[in-house]
Amino acid sequence: MNKKVGIIVGAVAVILIAIYIIITLNSNQKEVTGELEIKHELGTTYLDKNPEKVIVFDFGVLDALDRLGVDVIGLPKSSALPTYLSKFNDDKYHNVGTLQEPNFEAIYELNPDLIIISTRQRTLYGKFVEIAPTIYMGIDTTKYLSSFKANMQLLGKIFDKEEVVETELTAIENKITSLNALASESKYKTLILMIVADTLTAFGEGSRFGIIHNEFGFEAVDKNIKVTTHGDQVDYEFIKEKNPDVFFIIDRNTVVQSDVAVPDDIIDNEIVNSTNAGKNSRIYYLNPEVWYLSSGGLTSTNMMIDEVLNIFN
Repeated sequence: MNKKVGIIVGAVAVILIAIYIIITLNSNQKEVTGELEIKHELGTTYLDKNPEKVIVFDFGVLDALDRLGVDVIGLPKSSALPTYLSKFNDDKYHNVGTLQEPNFEAIYELNPDLIIISTRQRTLYGKFVEIAPTIYMGIDTTKYLSSFKANMQLLGKIFDKEEVVETELTAIENKITSLNALASESKYKTLILMIVADTLTAFGEGSRFGIIHNEFGFEAVDKNIKVTTHGDQVDYEFIKEKNPDVFFIIDRNTVVQSDVAVPDDIIDNEIVNSTNAGKNSRIYYLNPEVWYLSSGGLTSTNMMIDEVLNIFN
């Protein structure tokens, strides 16, 4: 009899433990149901349409949502915002850290319906999904336009803005077609440089600024420039040898503080001015807030196109 009681008690204990484990697991897991199944580079995310409490960790996506009339509750305000997005410095928008260092406690307290991240936060994806449905929307710079379009169409799907998005994309594609025709006809050999502290780095096809070559149609002065996050460091001998017809300059120092003293003649010097670009006044400074901080948005992509189109006016 005692043996039977022991078996029964043991079986009940096993069942109770199993129930406890199931309840515990369920309580620690986010709901994986929703109207939408979103497949992205880092996984699959389920959510309902028109999430109300949205946190964004990409200024290009923030730009796009703003243009689409979609509000957010939080963003990384401890990172410098582009001037044209300065409205988001208002106290109504919660600060959730920096682009590189999210404040997960602040994010958790906001109880968001959706978090959108991109390249700078991709290694932290696992931490984000523990808090709320998270979508990765980084831009693939090797195919900027198609990657950008896919991201915008996804936003349109999530927030019921498909028609508005398609109108915006059509206008952008038309402008790129016009720019590409002008650039191709010019046959300008082009060098994209970024000023990083007191050094110069070059960007070519497939790089973060490769849209100038791949979509806008400008010929790269060198097709073997290494693709790295902050560019391939070059010297003035390289510039002299390549002798570009056009320079596009992005001064990173104006948006990222550096303790290094930068020479006044880092661009305005004898070698640069002796190139075809220098002799023909074709040295163009691009807006680093747009190109470095917030590319991939609807407004920023329009601004990028317009800046480069202006060289033909």
